[in-house]
Amino acid sequence: MRLTVAQAVVRFLANQWTERDGEEQRSIAGCFGIFGHGNVAGVGQALLQAQRTGEADLPYHLARNEQAMVHAAVGYARMKNRLSAMACTASIGPGSTNMLTGAALATVNRIPVLLLPSDVFATRVAAPVLQELESPQGYDVSVNDAFRPLSRFFDRVWRPEQLPAALLGAMRVLTDPADTGAVTICLPQDVQAEAYDFPDELFRKRVWHVTRPVAEPDFVQRAADIMKNARRPLLIAGGGVIYSEASAELDGFARATGIPVADTQAGKGALSWDHPNSVGGVGSTGTPVANRLAREADVVIGVGTRYSDFTTASRTAFQNPDVRFVNINVARFDAAKESAYPIVADARSGLALLQVALGGSRWPTDYTTDVAAWQARVDEAYGMGHGPLPAQAEVIGVVNEAAGERDVVVQAAGSMPGDLQLLWRSRDPKQYHVEYGYSCMGFEIAGALGIKMADPGREVFALVGDGSYLMMSQEIVTSVAEGVKLIVVLVQNQGFASIGALSESLGSQRFGTSYRFRSDDQDYDGAYLPVDLAANAESLGASVIRCRTIADLRDGLKRAREAERTTVVHIETDPLSPVPSSESWWDVPVSEISELSTTRAAREAYEQAKRDQRLYL
Repeated sequence: MRLTVAQAVVRFLANQWTERDGEEQRSIAGCFGIFGHGNVAGVGQALLQAQRTGEADLPYHLARNEQAMVHAAVGYARMKNRLSAMACTASIGPGSTNMLTGAALATVNRIPVLLLPSDVFATRVAAPVLQELESPQGYDVSVNDAFRPLSRFFDRVWRPEQLPAALLGAMRVLTDPADTGAVTICLPQDVQAEAYDFPDELFRKRVWHVTRPVAEPDFVQRAADIMKNARRPLLIAGGGVIYSEASAELDGFARATGIPVADTQAGKGALSWDHPNSVGGVGSTGTPVANRLAREADVVIGVGTRYSDFTTASRTAFQNPDVRFVNINVARFDAAKESAYPIVADARSGLALLQVALGGSRWPTDYTTDVAAWQARVDEAYGMGHGPLPAQAEVIGVVNEAAGERDVVVQAAGSMPGDLQLLWRSRDPKQYHVEYGYSCMGFEIAGALGIKMADPGREVFALVGDGSYLMMSQEIVTSVAEGVKLIVVLVQNQGFASIGALSESLGSQRFGTSYRFRSDDQDYDGAYLPVDLAANAESLGASVIRCRTIADLRDGLKRAREAERTTVVHIETDPLSPVPSSESWWDVPVSEISELSTTRAAREAYEQAKRDQRLYL
């Protein structure tokens, strides 16, 4: 079949499917893109031709920012439990390198996304072309080489003959439950438009079977033997539980054994917040109950978690001198972390086999009273009546109340991820969508767009601070253009609340964290800036509801739910409002020497906390 390289890419992607447990779905559901001279005549022409002729079913979605469209693709794929993904095409130079941050985010979070950055001329006849990096080290180097360390798979198609291998290699990684992330295929702009006789079989329907790896029985039995000797076990549910759709198996395992279940940011919602075994988040932003159990645990069962520093409280969370780890994970790399006994398996199959191997073993549930006391503290935080400006915890409480059982809250950066893990009450495995692997400011609105596209039947609440909003709000325009309704809760606290609090705790006095005018001493401690973010959102096409009080917010969210188009609900909060303590720690180094007394005091506290860090050997 004679096609251009770009036409072949579009036709191939439209015929890729995944299957798990007998259910098929599109592997690449569509393509986000922004066109420039690098791809307008290549991938752009191919998408247009496919749309006009019906020769390939690959819907195109116009984005407004290249980084944001990768975030939207990540939101989509995560919502689809990594069984369906999106492609992203960008022009040569800045258009393509704008996707680098999104690539890093996808790979850090193990989320599949296909990136199609345009590249320099393969023929080099017009070199150097506009936006080409000239490297004296070699003529085959381009800015797109920056994608190499950020991608789980990277290739550059210099000749049409190379395309089939590149596409098949990309699909292998996009459909791998253990080894996935950003997949990058660089397409030189002249090659995109070049015609070639591709084999017809390249474009047949291809179904990629997503496996559920099953553990070796001996490994499961040895893990069970370790657990049977435990007196105070703790299970930590990570994102792998949700991606493998193992909530029912986790529920059965917890009820049968009595073992308390804590969760990570990616695993929150694996069990409903009111499940009798649920003890909330663990680690630096976890609940005091989960962190007490972590300190006492003699066996920790990690299911589908990669043990980030927030989960382990920078390796201070688990203080039992004899603590041992048993990990269930599809990725051998993660299964072996913390010197654990590894069960390399899908979370669903691994939990089921481990429960059988435990043979009815059961542990006390003496933590339930503490959980009830903690939930009473959450109620107090949600209804503290802080003033004159409301507290962020109160805003979270009202959004939690407004969200239906299947609705989704989206967040990524600032102080809200910590407050959400501490306070949010998840009732569904897909309700809590906090990107905290890369914690990328600006993910919220773009990610919400992809989430809503993946599951239009859910209301999606993008909970975004003013710092993240100013980083990236452009996809409000895309949501309006596409008719994809979002509810954006815009929390304005005049700066970077999270880093402000961290700065203060490290003795740096919130320096450079407020949105203020410079004063006479050149510090940013003058009056607040006259920035009207609600008006900005309205200018992007959204409906806007301005709120001053918690009562206003409650009413505003009700109106936003009833609206038919993207609505921004704006409220100003007090950046210094309190939340309950997680009774945990996070390792952020403090200056070892300083002329400032605040920094010296913080360093002393830091050195004290460092003494609790452990290597689990």
